[in-house]
Amino acid sequence: MSLSISEKLKVELRGHTALVTIDNPGANTWDTESLPALKDLVEKLNNEKAVYALVITGAGEKFFSAGADLKLFADGDPGTARTMAEYFGEAFEALADFRGVSIAAVNGFAMGGGLEVAMACDIRIAEEQAQMALPEARVGLLPCAGGTQRLSWLVGEGWAKRIILCGERVNAATAERIGLVEEVVGKGEALERALALAEQVGEQSPTSVSFCKRLLHTGRDTVIARGLESERDLFVELFSTQDQREGVNAFLEKRKPEWKNS
Repeated sequence: MSLSISEKLKVELRGHTALVTIDNPGANTWDTESLPALKDLVEKLNNEKAVYALVITGAGEKFFSAGADLKLFADGDPGTARTMAEYFGEAFEALADFRGVSIAAVNGFAMGGGLEVAMACDIRIAEEQAQMALPEARVGLLPCAGGTQRLSWLVGEGWAKRIILCGERVNAATAERIGLVEEVVGKGEALERALALAEQVGEQSPTSVSFCKRLLHTGRDTVIARGLESERDLFVELFSTQDQREGVNAFLEKRKPEWKNS
């Protein structure tokens, strides 16, 4: 029986490592099926004593993950926004709290929720052609899956503001320079490198690793917890604005948005 309750998440056990592949053509987007499936999967892996590490990557060569499917937000329904915000939060927070070590093998575009799932991991390996961004404000939204909270911890407030407030997209080399990823490898090599790191994890006491990870996260998680809740609340509040509907629909219609600041 598969560990995953969704075909959009493929799972393969390789020794002490669980390899998870986001497989939702064509851009490996997250939705109301795959997000609960990720939460469920992590909970199962936490109970698998033989699993010490988790590696997550994207199917295909172009996308790691392009984030949420924006068609879900076209009608501006606050109920849908709240549901998706909670799904994102529960899934990525479960991943961040995974008992073992989580490694993102970023093999292409990591945009919006795609970058947020990578940031929820402990370590990020990016291929040289990878591009990363949190472009939500360009479409009248905001990062609601930890982006506003985790990014500044990784890269500092200045770069977090450039990426989120100015909509700046960064390539793999820049991401490594500012601390967004830990290593850059050649095209097609991220998964191999991530699996090699996962094998290193397997050489250590899984109990010690779990305790060390908990301690490393202690200070950060105390501060982030309140911010994550506010992130979801403000994401839903955007759905009472004209700009949210204008931004999403302009993107879907492939035109430039006309902002009303209301």
